[in-house]
Amino acid sequence: MKIGIIGGTGGMGKGFALRWCKKHEIIIGSRDAERAISAANEYSDLAKDTYGNVDGKILGRDNISVAKESQVLILAIPYPNIDSICSQLLPEISNECVVISPIVPMTKTDVGFECISIKENKPFSHQAVEKYMNDKTKLVSAFHVISEKKLINPTLSLDYDIFVVGDDMNSVKVVNDLINEIEGLRPIYLGGGKLSYLVEMCTPLLLNAMIRNKMKNPGIKII
Repeated sequence: MKIGIIGGTGGMGKGFALRWCKKHEIIIGSRDAERAISAANEYSDLAKDTYGNVDGKILGRDNISVAKESQVLILAIPYPNIDSICSQLLPEISNECVVISPIVPMTKTDVGFECISIKENKPFSHQAVEKYMNDKTKLVSAFHVISEKKLINPTLSLDYDIFVVGDDMNSVKVVNDLINEIEGLRPIYLGGGKLSYLVEMCTPLLLNAMIRNKMKNPGIKII
């Protein structure tokens, strides 16, 4: 499977690339193709050092090329960049492409981390992204409650539940299967896209709990 990562040179992109390159072709995206290629080469070397030989590979491309080539496209981008990036890229994806949004509408204020959508009456990420989708059912929200610092260390075991929200169950299954490929993660389906606000608000909740209680990279596990 070809998995494209927009924002692939960031921490989340690096983590996804290292975790999924064992089986899939990962395409790192950046506005600067050379930067994407450099990051892809770095990740490839790290993957070889960690796993030895892998069946997949990691490549670098400009964002438009990544959008056109991907079977699964991950939007590892900040909330304020949704309009500028999605308006340009999402019209370019194939009709079969599943889009994953881990985007969090979050800001840090004097009281802690807060949800922009509630504080400033703006749309949640899922709704902000889907207006640029030709097929809105192909959008799935997931990966809001995973520690980036743990994800980018491929030797570190994980023990998290990942909440998943989406309208098309075939698309949800694609995302669930990818979650299951990362050892220690379990997908938990919550419902359709209208419930995306539930998963998006989990990130500021976790960060405030981490800071106030001096926790280290917490996650969520339902027991």
